[in-house]
Amino acid sequence: MGFRSVLSMAQQWAAERIQPGDTAIDATIGNGVDTLMLCRAVGPTGTVHGFDVQPRALAETQARIEAEGTARIARPVLHLRSHAEMLEALPPDCRGRVSAVMFNLGYLPGGSEDAEEGAGPIITRPDTTLPALDAALTLLKPDGVLTIVLYSGHAGGEEEAEAVRSWAQRLPQLSYQVLVYQFLNAKAEAPYLIGVLKKKPPVQADKERTRR
Repeated sequence: MGFRSVLSMAQQWAAERIQPGDTAIDATIGNGVDTLMLCRAVGPTGTVHGFDVQPRALAETQARIEAEGTARIARPVLHLRSHAEMLEALPPDCRGRVSAVMFNLGYLPGGSEDAEEGAGPIITRPDTTLPALDAALTLLKPDGVLTIVLYSGHAGGEEEAEAVRSWAQRLPQLSYQVLVYQFLNAKAEAPYLIGVLKKKPPVQADKERTRR
């Protein structure tokens, strides 16, 4: 058996941090694969919020959820809004209480019909992605995880990937663990994954060690 794919590893990291009843976010729902996984992980008592600017993405995700059935999974709250608007869109009590936030950057395959004629597919861009990542850190609870799948093989992709990588490298080590999951012998434009784990505050971590 080979190593897990980038997308599979992102889902694994998120699932490991989620308990039934938790709140999770798919910041770029696309075709809804990550949204469905999060809905399964939090269960019917949990909450999943999904964001995308393309009506087609919301429709396809809703269809995927309905096909699964909602008896044993969460019914997601889907927002036709930019991921940069997460803080404004979510209830204030979500701040510091979200277990996982997932980003799958790039563009929705086949989503060009939502773009202006001749403009190509709608892509994620640093000017909205970086504020969205900052918002995700505010929403994450201690021990919560942020996953970011990056693509550089399309126009604008390399610029965004470099901006996100620089953003991640600047995160303070005392507050976050940051790592990269990447196949080094793959094509240069192959996707890779950045994971950010929000550490517990030192006082909280010291109390937990004392209890043990």
